[in-house]
Amino acid sequence: MNLPPTLQQLGWQAFFQQQLNLQEFEHCVIARVIAQHRSGYELATALGLRSIAINSALPQMIIGDWLLLDEHGRFVRLLSRKSLFKRKAAGSQLAEQLIAANVDTLLIVCSLNHDFNLSRIERYLALAHDSGAEPLVVLTKKDLCPDAERLQKQVQQLDPLLLVEAVNALESDSCNALRHLYRAGSTLAVVGSSGVGKSSLVNTLTGSAGQKTATIRHDDSKGRHTTTARSMHFTGEGAVLIDTPGMRELQLTECDDGIRRTFSDIDALMTECRFSDCQHKTEPGCAVRQAIDEGTLDTRRLANFQKLNAEQARNNASLQERRARERQFSKMVKSVVSAKARRT
Repeated sequence: MNLPPTLQQLGWQAFFQQQLNLQEFEHCVIARVIAQHRSGYELATALGLRSIAINSALPQMIIGDWLLLDEHGRFVRLLSRKSLFKRKAAGSQLAEQLIAANVDTLLIVCSLNHDFNLSRIERYLALAHDSGAEPLVVLTKKDLCPDAERLQKQVQQLDPLLLVEAVNALESDSCNALRHLYRAGSTLAVVGSSGVGKSSLVNTLTGSAGQKTATIRHDDSKGRHTTTARSMHFTGEGAVLIDTPGMRELQLTECDDGIRRTFSDIDALMTECRFSDCQHKTEPGCAVRQAIDEGTLDTRRLANFQKLNAEQARNNASLQERRARERQFSKMVKSVVSAKARRT
């Protein structure tokens, strides 16, 4: 990997600079996580590549994190994050999975074929808003869709302030609309399902063929995983681009603010309902149902809002129960250790 020569081109910003005291600035090495492996983290610094092994004393880190090393390359501390994109771990695991940290703009990639799904885009938007990053929806395969303008308009109707672009990810000229994001020191991350063209988009935006790509199945437009791990890339303009593997499962947890911001129209209507505990079903004076009857709110959007709220409430309860069990077990272990120490 050819690393950029300066910290700014690694994504260093005033937000992180302000966290350092004078002694740290003079004696510590500033490093960014550019890859995570089973046994350790790969780091980029102004002096070149470094690595540290994963151990129980380290905080949980992810690609995009900034940290300080001492002069011997040992971990000093993790800097506070500007943003953090995460989800509930896939499957039945009761844990959160970190995806990327310190991202300025999150490119939510959806293709204009069978993969096009407004409810999935809303799911990504909820996580993006909750992360602290600015979302931008990129609709790919524009060249293969005769109805691209209509579908783009549907996405724009989710939020009039939302940035939405339709592109052919294989053509540089088509992606020019995204180049205003290439500010020196900015970090972008690309997320989306398998086969939507994330890796092709990364290759085009970085002017390289570093990411493997593959064709999709023509019968259902399903993609295959070509990106198997998160990776960091650098543009000639000085921006950082993080590619992520395709996500077929994207469950929410602790995402109240993200859901409210994604469904701000419904959130505003709820304050006009006659009853504060209105379920928006058959209650009299329900402003949400009135908006549906008048055609200003889509029933699909309300159903997805209710689904995401129920999902995150369920996952929150499960995670809190697990954390309570872990705290109880930790107290028990400390109690046993303390009792043994008193007997000796």
